[in-house]
Amino acid sequence: MSTSEHCGRTGVAERRPWLVLLGLALGLCITNGFARFAYGLLLPAMKSELGWSYAQAGWLNTANALGYLAGAVLTMLLIARISPSRLFSFGIVTTTLALLVTGYDPALWWQTLWRVLAGVFGALSFSSGGALAAQLFRDNPRKNALAIAFLFGFGGGSGIVLAGGALPLMLEWYGPASWPIGWYLVGIACVVFAPLSLWASESLRPPRQGRAPRVRLPLARMGPEIAGYAAFGLGYIVYMTFLSAWMTEQGSGGGLIAAVWALLGVCLCLSPFVWRPVFARFASGVPLAMILLCIAVGSGLAVIYPSGPGLVVSAMIFGLSVFMAPGAVTNFTRHNLPMESWGAAISLFTVVFAVSQTIGPVAAGWLGDMSGDIGNGLLAAAAILAAGALIALLQRPIAGE
Repeated sequence: MSTSEHCGRTGVAERRPWLVLLGLALGLCITNGFARFAYGLLLPAMKSELGWSYAQAGWLNTANALGYLAGAVLTMLLIARISPSRLFSFGIVTTTLALLVTGYDPALWWQTLWRVLAGVFGALSFSSGGALAAQLFRDNPRKNALAIAFLFGFGGGSGIVLAGGALPLMLEWYGPASWPIGWYLVGIACVVFAPLSLWASESLRPPRQGRAPRVRLPLARMGPEIAGYAAFGLGYIVYMTFLSAWMTEQGSGGGLIAAVWALLGVCLCLSPFVWRPVFARFASGVPLAMILLCIAVGSGLAVIYPSGPGLVVSAMIFGLSVFMAPGAVTNFTRHNLPMESWGAAISLFTVVFAVSQTIGPVAAGWLGDMSGDIGNGLLAAAAILAAGALIALLQRPIAGE
């Protein structure tokens, strides 16, 4: 890329940083809000129509998580060789294609294939998107903290608002057999959002680091943050996978399920404004610890108080916190590591997260099958999240050491 081209793209990002941020967030809406969590909304219908057990239903999210793990490792290997903007754009296009074809065939092998590929492609955009957003407002820590929080909060939250407000009602109106239409609708929404997302990634192409020496990550000093993030990956995915199934078991109708998911998504969109002051203030593990504790409380409340009010409070607490965990580790990276290692550090966190989340859905599904109550899986996830919060509290700032 020529100097003039780079300057032109940098100028766009400087003149329209919020529009660029919105484009990046819509990319995460595709790869997080739709590709990863729309399945939780369609799961009850697919389980009923296709005769799956909880373990089989959980397997598909584990398959997605395995693909996500492969994509995270691939990103970590490629981030030093390929521009993050290119990885981000490629992930957006391929994830959109994967979602469009998921509803074509109900066979478990077909569903597994595209859940895996959606995970691989989505991880490319997720890891690189964080590195891109971290470069916005570099001279303004408060705006930078808001940008990072907005990317993950609004990015995933907007997808859940749209999918959560539409899919349960569609399934109630047309019946469980209409689940393939749900995937087609999700794919069409991705096609609508992709152009602005692709423009944003090309507008914010960071300069190459040339032959600068690679910075080693201080892994030992990052240990508590890494361990806390692993607990996040293990625990949060259980709620997102089985919330609709749990509500269906408790007799909730499509209207209540849609309302709870829409509220969850709205809270996700609002969460950046709640956590921005925390991100701007702390360079330690405190933000991640606070977030994990809130996610644990939200997960447990859904089981302890499964009535309408209890589910509403659960969704609010969970939604205001869950997508801020990636923001917390991105913020930790920006505060404590040199810029040239941001991409590698965020990729590492994503790999750790991806490894841990492969276990959650199938383990919770197995526990639900064994006990006859998927609520036990949700409670176990809450306990793991609370333990992760205690570990994250041990993380100290490492910048300048």
